Amino acid sequence: MDRIIFHIDVNNAFLSWTAIDLLNKGYKEDIRNIVSVIGGDEKTRNGIVLSKSTPAKKYGIKTAETLYSARKKYNKLKVFPADHKYYSMMSKKLFNLLSTYSPDIEVASVDECYLDYGKVKNLYGDELKFAYMLKDKIKNELGFTVNIGIANNKLCAKMASDFEKPDKVHTLYQNEIKDKMWSLPIDDLFGIGRSSAEKLKEKGIKTIGDLANADIHKIEKIFKNQSKYAIEIANGIDNSELELYWEPKGISNEFTLPKDERNIEVLNEKLLMLSEMVSRRLRKDGKYTDTICVILKDNNFIRKSHQRKLKNSTNVTNEIYNTSKEILKEFYKGEPIRLIGIRLDNLTLKETYQINLFENVEEKNKDEKVDKVMDEINSKLGSNIITKASLKNSNK
Repeated sequence: MDRIIFHIDVNNAFLSWTAIDLLNKGYKEDIRNIVSVIGGDEKTRNGIVLSKSTPAKKYGIKTAETLYSARKKYNKLKVFPADHKYYSMMSKKLFNLLSTYSPDIEVASVDECYLDYGKVKNLYGDELKFAYMLKDKIKNELGFTVNIGIANNKLCAKMASDFEKPDKVHTLYQNEIKDKMWSLPIDDLFGIGRSSAEKLKEKGIKTIGDLANADIHKIEKIFKNQSKYAIEIANGIDNSELELYWEPKGISNEFTLPKDERNIEVLNEKLLMLSEMVSRRLRKDGKYTDTICVILKDNNFIRKSHQRKLKNSTNVTNEIYNTSKEILKEFYKGEPIRLIGIRLDNLTLKETYQINLFENVEEKNKDEKVDKVMDEINSKLGSNIITKASLKNSNK
C-alpha cells in the first residue's frame, strides 16, 4: 500500500484567528480583507511581522520583517497584537476535528500538522475528494481556511501545501516531482536554509531540479556529510515516519533569546531555566517523562529538534537538564540561535524504573527532595522565587 500523507497548514494563522476573535467581539471589519498584520512587541526582538493579510502581500510586506520596515511600505498599515492563548485554543479545535478522522497525526507547529491518510483510506475513500471535504469542513465549522498538500511522504506533502494559496488542495506524488517541483527556485526546497541556497546559486544550482541532478562532489563543500541527503530531498525522497505527538501528553516551553546566540554556555543556561519550568509542570501534574526533546530555531527561522528516550522515566530537574545539555551537544552545529526550547513527551502517571548499577541513587533521591522543597516554597509564595538557575547565577 502506498503511503498517503496530508500536510494541513492554516492560511495566515495568527491573522485569521485574530480576525475571527475580533469579529466575535463585534469588530466591524474583517482584517483578512485589509492591509493588516499581527505584530509582536516593538520594544523587544519580537517587534516583527508574525502574520500578514493577503492584501498586505501586494505591498511586499513579509513575515519576520520589522514593523518599522512594514510601515514604510504602507503607512496606513493596521497592526494587531498577538493573542497566543486564543491561538492555542483555535489550534486545539483544529487538531481535535482532525483527530475524529485519524489518530495518526503529527503536530508540526501550532498551525500545521501531518496526517497519515493511507491508514484510513479504506474508511473514507479517494484522498483528493476527502481533502476537499475536510478543507471545506474546517472553513465552515471553524471559520478559517487551510491548504492541504497530499503526497507519498512528509516532505512532498509539505511542499505541496505551499503551492498556490489560500484555501487550496494540491498533490505532489512521486510521479509528479519532475513536473511540479524541479522547476521551482532552490530557495523553495523545504530543508534548505537561506545561506545554503545562496551558496548553491553561486555554483549555478538555481532550481530544485538542478540540485536533484547535481554531482554530489559539486556540493560537498556546502553540505559535507549531508550532501546525499540534500540530493535526495531535491528528488522528493523522504522516508521519515510521522512523530505521533498529538495529544495533550506533551509539555513544552520555548524562549526567544534577546540576541542571536552561539555561546554554548549561554544556551545551556537557558536550558537550565527551561528544565526547571517543564519539570515543575510535570511534578504539579504528578507525571513523569521518558522522552526529552531540545528545540532550536536559528537566525534564518529554520526550526530543528533532536530527542532522546530515557531508560527510566523522570520528573527530576537535574536529570532533564543534564539530558538536554547532552542532546544540545549532539546536534548543535554552531549556527546563530534565535530560540531554544524543551519538550517532554510520553508522559505517564507512574514512574518506570530499571536498576542501573552505575547510577547514583542517593544523588537522585537528594535531587527529588530538593525539587519537592523548592516546589512547596514557590507554591506558598505564589511565584518562582527560588530556582536552581537563580542559585547558579548568584554563585558566579
